[in-house]
Amino acid sequence: MKGILSGKRALIVGGSGGIGAAVALELAKQGVVLGVHGGSSRERLDGVLRKIRDIGVEAEGFLLDLSLPGAAGALLDQFPSPDILVCAWGPFKRVSLDQMGEQDWEFLIKNNLILPGLLISGVIHSMINKKWGRILLFGGTNTDTIRGYTSTCAYSAAKTAMGVLAKSVARSVGNQGISCTVICPGLTDTEYLGEAERQYNREHNPFPLRPEDISKLAVEVLMHAEINGAIIPIDEGLVI
Repeated sequence: MKGILSGKRALIVGGSGGIGAAVALELAKQGVVLGVHGGSSRERLDGVLRKIRDIGVEAEGFLLDLSLPGAAGALLDQFPSPDILVCAWGPFKRVSLDQMGEQDWEFLIKNNLILPGLLISGVIHSMINKKWGRILLFGGTNTDTIRGYTSTCAYSAAKTAMGVLAKSVARSVGNQGISCTVICPGLTDTEYLGEAERQYNREHNPFPLRPEDISKLAVEVLMHAEINGAIIPIDEGLVI
């Protein structure tokens, strides 16, 4: 707990479960003070906080519905001026392109692209003042480059755009000790999946990833400012 991240403050958006919780626990092992956002389950959030505190670091948690207006500002009011921002939240919807309505497009683009963009805009000034900052975004499966999608067009378009955010941060403030990276996980088995989703994953990959597989690399990326503007697939080479 004496590494480069020790004593830093990290806001984990979507940190009460899945990949976000795994990243929070890995950061705790590095001595990072944590602010953990959860969506709706106090029980799940409290469980993650107990695990973090058992490691011996400070942690606070809060529930917030990110679909509400002003969610980005509310997040940063709860945990202001973080040194590290991890955005591991983003709603998913599988529907064919011809069935997508205006509300579907607005919901998926707002929550998977506009929210992370607003969070970056909200933290970047304090990071510039400190001459240090790390931002980690999570794309979707196979969104590390431009592809076509038959049933996830809006979601995948927003997640592919994470790369533009990361490269824009790197170009704008990479010379001031601030980095931004995107990780695009492959099919990952989390507690949020229903049986139909697990069956889909098994059909495409009998050995799906675990959140812990991704979180270890995520924290390694956060340790290295030279990894900046990168889009990193962690998908075992699977293209679906």
